[in-house]
Amino acid sequence: MIIKTFIVEGMTCKNCKAHVERSINSISGIADVIADLTNGQVRVSGNEIDNLKIKHSVEESGYVFKGEVHNAARGTDVWFS
Repeated sequence: MIIKTFIVEGMTCKNCKAHVERSINSISGIADVIADLTNGQVRVSGNEIDNLKIKHSVEESGYVFKGEVHNAARGTDVWFS
């Protein structure tokens, strides 16, 4: 199982969180999505995670995809789109 964390801007409420989670979860190969409103991060797990598909899904939902956090434990090393 692959786990990646992404920065997503624009999520301001529980509905935003649910919208982003549903959108990403609809991508083939994704097993679980957890969005965190507090830090603007979305944790995605699955057998196949395509960053460009995640980016497209987030942007189609009306939010800003900022990139992947390469070291989620420290919250550093962000890959920007």
